[in-house]
Amino acid sequence: MIVLEREPLWKWTTLRIGGPADRLVFPESPEELAPLMERRPFILGGGSNLLAADAGIRGDVVCLAKGFARVEIVQRRGGMARVYAGAGARLARLAAACYRAGLTGMEFALGIPGLVGGALIMNAGTGEGEMKDVVERVTVMERGGAQREIAVDECGFAYRASALAARGVVTGAFLRLGEGERETIRQTMRRLQRARLAAQPLDLPSAGSVFKNPPGESAWRLIAQAGLRGARVGGAQVSEKHANFIVNTGGATAKDVVALMETIERRVKATSGVTLEREIRLAGDFSADGAR
Repeated sequence: MIVLEREPLWKWTTLRIGGPADRLVFPESPEELAPLMERRPFILGGGSNLLAADAGIRGDVVCLAKGFARVEIVQRRGGMARVYAGAGARLARLAAACYRAGLTGMEFALGIPGLVGGALIMNAGTGEGEMKDVVERVTVMERGGAQREIAVDECGFAYRASALAARGVVTGAFLRLGEGERETIRQTMRRLQRARLAAQPLDLPSAGSVFKNPPGESAWRLIAQAGLRGARVGGAQVSEKHANFIVNTGGATAKDVVALMETIERRVKATSGVTLEREIRLAGDFSADGAR
């Protein structure tokens, strides 16, 4: 088990922001993870969709990326396949593995940053699909260290949400995918990747979409209509390319990002009457900055 003391979290988040974790721990097996559960650690996935406080996170921060990254085709039968994906596997790696095996259903995940565990908890997805569409069962470790499987209808999947975090630490999932033509799968993945490159500001650090899309509307459109493209606080800026992304132009702090999110929320409420709901998670102690 790897343990890093006072490790800066900016190194492990896609926004490249965050103070130190008291201990950043990489368990390599369920046996190493189980005793950590007693201390109720913060679980760090791939660091996407996350804003870590400038003050960092106290206690243990656990990352499953090193020991829980197995991707395995468990069964193929009748044009379908059962695939196990560990919580520490990168979504892009899972999508690529499915393509190589001629399995369809995970194409939507190619351009989504982060790990399988976080994607399950947030029901990550795009307009082409989301995790709930492919999940059969989710494996979790409960607070006492016991392991169990949760059927998809017990996961509480909703738009960019689930009930999984309350059940324990997600350690992986069994997915049900169909067999397909590799060339068709490849073309779909290329089309989605081109669209992502054209629409998203991938040249600067970000945490992905900051706000959930309100019913029947797009968060980016409401933010743009509020005149906030390019708005900035310190090193944090609303992307000119995609208004639902906040990018780190260099030296941005968590305080900068929170202040900019609050500005967006106020302006969108004033101009459209819509209350935006955050998709990005805040982790650590923001109390010194007055963050909500």
